[in-house]
Amino acid sequence: MFQFFRKQKANIHSITIADFGWTNTENNNSIIQWINPENTIALSVNFFDIPPDIPTIKDIDILRKFYRTMVANINGGLIEVELLQLKEIPFIKTLIKIPQKTSGITYIASLTFPFKTCSFVLKVQAAERGMTGMRDTFVANSLISGNPAFTEEIEHGWSVDPYDNNFKSGTLMNRSEQQIYDIKFPYHPLTQARQLISRIEKDIQWKSEISKLQPFYN
Repeated sequence: MFQFFRKQKANIHSITIADFGWTNTENNNSIIQWINPENTIALSVNFFDIPPDIPTIKDIDILRKFYRTMVANINGGLIEVELLQLKEIPFIKTLIKIPQKTSGITYIASLTFPFKTCSFVLKVQAAERGMTGMRDTFVANSLISGNPAFTEEIEHGWSVDPYDNNFKSGTLMNRSEQQIYDIKFPYHPLTQARQLISRIEKDIQWKSEISKLQPFYN
């Protein structure tokens, strides 16, 4: 009878998001994952029942350096790292790119909610399929056609870390991956990753045990 009064411990089900009716492919204590009908996008809730490994939740420059180095080590690159708050809970919003083995890019957008003893990561992973590079080519050609003298500038400034012009490792963000071009490429995996993670951010549902978790103080 005392189980009725026992406090619910935070777990994978403490945060819920819309699954869009996609196929559930994993469901355990660490991850719940869904795959879209085209098998090109994975959506997941991830629960880590250990203290977070991030260096801070207060300094955006330290966070960007942390993620930049981590992603560059797997030949990827940053597109976005922001420090935000939702219902007074600080979280980290990231968007990274990772080259695929053959061709194309996989884009991973995440919301990380760290607490003292655990963390939740909501993730969208969208991969390029078929013919790749069309977005890059279209944007580059558009920039050059608007200003032929721009060709040399594109050659030297096409790819750059969004927060550190001096960082050259990994596969850097390029100009076509800026958000202003999403409207021209609504079905591109980068556009889809951005839009889905923003929708998830707005629609997160919390259970009461989340409010009992101690914050991550670093």
